[in-house]
Amino acid sequence: MSVRASDKMVDVLAKWGVDNIYGLPGDSVDTTIDALYRAQDKIKFTHVLHEEVAALSAAAHAKLTGKLGVCLSIGGPGAIHLLNGLYDAKMDHAPVLAILGQVQSKLLNTDFFQEVDTHVLFDDVAVYNKIIMDPQSLPRIMDEAIRTAIAKKGVAVLTIPDDIPDHMIKDNFTPNVDNFQMENYKVDDAQIKKALEMIKIHSNPIVLAGVGIKDAKKETKEFIEKYKIPIILTMPAKGLVDDDHPYNLGQLGKLGTKPAFEMMQKADLVIMLGTDYPYAPYLNKKVDAIQIDTNADRLGKRRHVNIAIQADAKEAISRLNELGEPVKERPFLDEAVAKIGQWHSWMHDVYTKKHTGVLPSLMFHNLSKNAPSDTIWSIDVGTSTAFGARFLTAKSSQKYTISAWLGTMGCALPGAIAAKHDFPDRPVYAVAGDGATAMVMQDFATAVRYNLPMLYIVLNNKLLAFIEYEQQSAGQQNYGISLPEIDFAKVAQACGGIGERITTDEELADAIKKYRRPDKPVLLDVAVTDEAPLPGKIMMDEAHGYAKFGLGHVIDKKSLPELPPMKEILRSFL
Repeated sequence: MSVRASDKMVDVLAKWGVDNIYGLPGDSVDTTIDALYRAQDKIKFTHVLHEEVAALSAAAHAKLTGKLGVCLSIGGPGAIHLLNGLYDAKMDHAPVLAILGQVQSKLLNTDFFQEVDTHVLFDDVAVYNKIIMDPQSLPRIMDEAIRTAIAKKGVAVLTIPDDIPDHMIKDNFTPNVDNFQMENYKVDDAQIKKALEMIKIHSNPIVLAGVGIKDAKKETKEFIEKYKIPIILTMPAKGLVDDDHPYNLGQLGKLGTKPAFEMMQKADLVIMLGTDYPYAPYLNKKVDAIQIDTNADRLGKRRHVNIAIQADAKEAISRLNELGEPVKERPFLDEAVAKIGQWHSWMHDVYTKKHTGVLPSLMFHNLSKNAPSDTIWSIDVGTSTAFGARFLTAKSSQKYTISAWLGTMGCALPGAIAAKHDFPDRPVYAVAGDGATAMVMQDFATAVRYNLPMLYIVLNNKLLAFIEYEQQSAGQQNYGISLPEIDFAKVAQACGGIGERITTDEELADAIKKYRRPDKPVLLDVAVTDEAPLPGKIMMDEAHGYAKFGLGHVIDKKSLPELPPMKEILRSFL
């Protein structure tokens, strides 16, 4: 029996559970688009307005669901636009498949219109990268690409000349769905007992947990409560243990809390659970360490570890909980709980200070306070990430997605589009700055077109605010950071959605209640005051940088720069 290669390729995708593809049509993917047209009952095609949004949405889908995300574009310019979103997937270890068009096979290597050597271009971003030259091999290679992306939690890229899928082939390939299994690492109880003994003999253990515990939220909570250990969560793992859990010290690093920094330095044992935390200078490298991760290449990568356990976090933590004796008291934990309690009191002072306009810290506090318990958060980079880390109280019943390692602007809207596609019955809240929104704002129309109700909030201060403070902390004068004044509410209305301009805290509070569970895409264009996203702990080099900036400002502008309240500065520095 014969079948068209494009139809068989789509059938392979469907059998792997792919039910949605983000992308743009065009000449070099016409045959693939035609096959998707014939398979509309199996796979939806979400036509976005920029290929970067397609790749970022596919990456967000993978992060939110743990399943394969798929994006599609023409070759040449369209494929190049995909790269940023695919690097986001690569760096956040999200399984994504990119289907790229290409000129017809007979025109390859003739310097034809839009001919780009995508096989070379995508080599660094991909764990699997093939160009299809034989129609009969297309289903097999598609199956192999999917398996590799899932197994290696990375990006698979297939470049397909447009004539290849149009051939008739023998229908003799069966996808390897039923016999595919992720590698299962057996938990070694001998190692578990060594880890428990190490926890027992150390008085000041601390947990640093990453997204590797996403399927072990209950077990992790039981672990820290049983052994009375404070926990720090990496930024992409925010909310996997409730932010308001008394043992939760928040994040570590520039976007983190002062208690997290201080207790990490006071710890005598660091327990790393499912994290490849990149900011090694913030880790206490002078003390003993235990690390649990499924990937052997991450064990000991950031710092020396005494006990390295290659295992699934859920299974390993379950055994730790089963085999150990509970700890009755731990003064180190008591100190940590007191410090984080004081920190929350300080943050209350921050978001209740006198101000004009809309205060970002208060906005995030009120937004999270009113958000339903099943909310999905999609947070952009810059001040959105900073204020989200500090003032948004995420819950383990919610989901939280960001561009963690790449930190790419414009990720919030694609993340919200994916979230609403994947979880249509859950509220989706996205927050982004005006700079990030300007990069992708055309795809608010995509949310409207596909009826994806969401609450999208723009922090509009006509400024790249995070860069403003980066420049200052480096001792540089602010330059090149102003943005044009855009009425994003009118943009939203022009796209067919709801758009409101917000200029006061009272207006924002009313809007948050009004659109708690919106029935269509809503954009709030919020005129925020320029509030400094100070680090939880100002390091000495940053203090020197701020001093240098201040002196330069006086010399250049003949005036004192506007600074955050001295109380906030001293709390972060001392």
